[in-house]
Amino acid sequence: MYNLNSEPFKLERDVEAIVVPSGQSMNLPAGTVGYITQSLGGSFTVFIDGSMFMILGHNADALGKEALPLPVLKENASLKDVEEAVWKQLDSVYDPEIPVSIVELGLIYECHIDKNDKGYDVKIAMTLTAPACGMGDVLIADAQTKIKLIPDIHSVNCDLVFDPPWSQEMMSEVARLETGML
Repeated sequence: MYNLNSEPFKLERDVEAIVVPSGQSMNLPAGTVGYITQSLGGSFTVFIDGSMFMILGHNADALGKEALPLPVLKENASLKDVEEAVWKQLDSVYDPEIPVSIVELGLIYECHIDKNDKGYDVKIAMTLTAPACGMGDVLIADAQTKIKLIPDIHSVNCDLVFDPPWSQEMMSEVARLETGML
């Protein structure tokens, strides 16, 4: 997995990491060294002693990096503004094995937003590239966490669906170019 574009690191503190592709969580101790192989959407894919891990963006400081700035909405934001912010946050969720966002991969089937007296309720229907993908729960949690960072979001519900089944045709042209699947 090591490649010439990888960046070496030494963990500055203990950090929670997610084993790729199983999706299991584990703690990596301060002082651990490895390589950052992907840093997209504020999260990091790292390679340590022959194993791959995902470190979520809120733990960027453990790698000596800064977390991405929080999303903002303009004052008196419209439903359209909120929807654009939600899609922007979804576009910052990356599969740690594929350098393409879940939006570009075509994994988001539906995004519905309702306004009520508590704020905005967001409902997402999404899928995975394969039903047995161990990273499914991680991708869902990352999407929910990033959407909840948007001001005035009251609730986020991400449902995992497999109908219709995902296929490469659902990928954007950008995603096909990035993965060599044109």
